[in-house]
Amino acid sequence: MRIAMGIATSALAATLAGCATSPVDYGASLSQQDQKWASPQCQQARAVASDYEAREKHHPGWEFVALGPYGLGIIAATKEHEQKQRKLFAREVHLQCSSLPLPKELEGDFSPTNAQTKYP
Repeated sequence: MRIAMGIATSALAATLAGCATSPVDYGASLSQQDQKWASPQCQQARAVASDYEAREKHHPGWEFVALGPYGLGIIAATKEHEQKQRKLFAREVHLQCSSLPLPKELEGDFSPTNAQTKYP
């Protein structure tokens, strides 16, 4: 019971942590008057972000996972990964399409870590 409550709390915390803005919506919010907007790099970054958003909407349902003992943890980890990916694509769109400095919410390293687990 205690473990299930901990997992449920973790899932709720991950859900309430806030959703990252869609990279497509973020790209649309940038100024089209910027000199970088019409560049091929910007067009490519917007296309990649749009492709990611389409793939994200068509992933399989997670209802069956919630039934298992680790279901809520798996769902929370998946949602967290999706938020990181959205921020990564929004960051790339900003860098390729805007001359303005990078906003604070897009600063930092969102790439997956290559840290190796050390076992005793």
